This record gives sequence, C-alpha cells and structure tokens, in this order.
Amino acid sequence: MLTQLPTNSSQTGKAGPELRVVAIGGGTGLSTLLKGLKGYVLSPALAPFGQPIIRELVGVVTVSDDGGSSGRLRKEFNMLAPGDVRNCIVALSEDEALLSRLFQHRFQKGSGLEGHSFGNLFLAALTSITGDFAEAVRLSSEILLTRGHIYPATMASVELEALLEDGTRVRGETRITASKGKIQELALVPPDVEPLPQTLEAIANADLITIGPGSLFTSMIPNLLVRGIPEAILESSAVKVFICNLMTQANESLGLTAADHIRALNEHARVQLFDYSLINRKQASPEMKAKYALEGASQIVVDLEAIEALGVCPVLGDYLEEGEVARHATDRLAHDLMALMARTQDRQTIRG
Repeated sequence: MLTQLPTNSSQTGKAGPELRVVAIGGGTGLSTLLKGLKGYVLSPALAPFGQPIIRELVGVVTVSDDGGSSGRLRKEFNMLAPGDVRNCIVALSEDEALLSRLFQHRFQKGSGLEGHSFGNLFLAALTSITGDFAEAVRLSSEILLTRGHIYPATMASVELEALLEDGTRVRGETRITASKGKIQELALVPPDVEPLPQTLEAIANADLITIGPGSLFTSMIPNLLVRGIPEAILESSAVKVFICNLMTQANESLGLTAADHIRALNEHARVQLFDYSLINRKQASPEMKAKYALEGASQIVVDLEAIEALGVCPVLGDYLEEGEVARHATDRLAHDLMALMARTQDRQTIRG
C-alpha cells in the first residue's frame, strides 16, 4: 500500500522519539543522505516540538574502490580504499567550510601528488601512524567534529568480482564499471570477510536502517556480501528502508526498474530486506533526460505493483535535484525518513 507522508507536523509537546540510525552504502549517494540526516542529530532541548531526533547516526561504507586516488593508495600502502569514507566524514562534519574544503582538495599537479585528495592522504598518514584504518577513520572524525560514526563495511582488503550475463567474469571495481556486459551476480574476493563488531552492534540496536542511494553493484551490494551483515539486518527490529536511485547507471543498472533494484539486493543478501522504499516521483527536465540518454541512461521506472508484491511499501516524494548531474535532495530525503519514523513510532505506541 502506497504511503503518503505529512509535509509538516502540528504536533506539540516535547521532542519526538530519539532514534538510532544506520545508513549503509557508498559513493556520493551515502554522503548525500548523511548530510541531510546530520541536521536531526540534536539535543532534545534544541529540537522542535514533536520532531524525531537522531541520538546516534552510523554510516557503514563500502571499501572496494580500486580506481583513482583510492586505488593508488590501496596499492602503494596496502590499505583500504579511503575515498568513500572521506566523503562521508566530510558530510557529517560540524564545519563544512574550511576543514571540509581541505579534506576534499584534490592536487592538480606535483610528482606523486597529482590526482590525490588531501583527505585520502590524511587517512593514509593516520593509518600508517596507528596501524589501523578504523582507528584512522575515528580520529579523522574527531578532528572534523562529525555528528556520527563511520565504519568501513569490513577491515579486510577485498576486490569485487562480477559474473556477467554472457558467463564471463570481471574482477575489480574499475573494470566492472567499464565493462559493457550486464551484471548477473556480484561476489567479494576473498568471500568470507568479517564486519567490524561495532557495525553489527549498531545494526542490532538501530531503530532505522537505510540502504542507498548509490551504485547498485559497486556501492550498495558489496556491503551485503560481508558475512553477518544481512543476517544482522534481518534480525534487527529496526524499520528498514531502501532509498531508490534517481537514474539508471551505465554498466550497472541500465534497464532495471525500482523493483529490480530491490530484487537484486534481496538476492545477494539472501534475505528479504526492506519494509519501505523511498522513491522519486519528480520528472527530470528534458535537458537532464537528454544528457543521461547520451550514456543510454534514463530515469528509473517506478513499478509500484511489483514493489508491493515484494512486500515493500513505496513512499513517493519529490527527491530529484538537478545540477551538473541528477542528485537526491538531501533535506527532503531526511525529512521524509523522519516523518516515516514518527508515524511508525506512533503506531507502535498505540499498539503498546
């Protein structure tokens, strides 16, 4: 059944429920979502009356990137890919001005420096000093005063391997995204890697777990291939929400509908993951559609009946924001997630 969310709350009284939120993904999609959710990490005394607030915000980030600055650092320092983690740290930082600009600064020249971002080098240096990538992430988060925690999906050095529809196998994220074949199945190499204990604990205690937006096969699914994470999501009493992408993506999701995305996630997780899905209903401009059409991409088809047949309740909203590319409107996403949680919590209170 399609869910409609209120645009404003007229509730009065004390602040709403205090939530533990776990957001799972990678790429620019996860950092975009975290930037919006950060605004709800408030003291109860500062929150508007009746508004849900986030008492604990956790981002679980894929670390399988092997291209660009991240790929070079992986090879040279035998460390995990820092790029997506860096973006999420910046998204959650208290000060998105100077320090964030510093972490995102990319060197345009210099022998050995060209192409690297300062934040990636900073994480590499802290990893070298501490001998622990997760500790380097924690210290970086402290320096940038983040309003949440960032955990790599696994501390193991992993590669992605894709089985294509024609039976060929392609290894490495960069090669997978550059391949022309349709991806049938994704695997981690090595396969049986463990998550951080903190990740499993956060999932177990969560009130809300989100997956997406982001590249289906290189940002979302890799997290679900880490041993124990899908089972932890299934066993958690949290509300589980899939945030659907806006557009299909060349070599990852061309021709896939919203329901196809959910099926692919469920199949790789080997469990039924979601209660709800936030889906964009706003049409892209003709200019944006034409730009994506040059890559064979288009807006994702919203097949509501197929989504509901998967046991997922769709929530439609105007989430498309146009710039150089199509991006999710982070404030609207975060608002609707909080509105959904307010309604869900109210129902649980009534039942209780």
